[in-house]
Amino acid sequence: MNPKSPSESLTVLTDLVLPSETNHINNLFGGELLSRMDRAASISAQRHSRNIAVTASVNHVAFTKAILLGSVVTIEAKVSRAFNSSMEVYIDVWVEDRNSGEKTKANEAIYTFVAVNEVGKPVIVPAIIPETELEQERFDGALRRKQLSLLLAGKMKAHDATELKALFV
Repeated sequence: MNPKSPSESLTVLTDLVLPSETNHINNLFGGELLSRMDRAASISAQRHSRNIAVTASVNHVAFTKAILLGSVVTIEAKVSRAFNSSMEVYIDVWVEDRNSGEKTKANEAIYTFVAVNEVGKPVIVPAIIPETELEQERFDGALRRKQLSLLLAGKMKAHDATELKALFV
């Protein structure tokens, strides 16, 4: 299976924040944003694996900037690293200023997806070859995040978490 560029999985979704999607102070509901991010990440994982991709976990979400009613929101999702059948998908959320058109990063998230066949059995996915400095940074971080997750779940011993140990040595 040939490795792929993260750019091949890039998914961009742009949408408008409507009144029914906001809370009492006219900010986009967090759950609504999570749903939008999940859809974009799912498409990205499916593009990379060319298989059905199911959400395995939401590893990190940072709600750093409120997204107001009427805002134009762009969600960019891209596979940052692929493991055997799982893929880490990094998501950036941008808000466009109505007057200037300038985009500001509002949020980010990291999801994990697993590629499966038609009967739900995991399948092998292509590796990722990072091309930019940011892609390399996210690629390297993905292994540390995976090791930390496995360690916390009791599926890996601390002495086997070589990438994590390297941070402290």
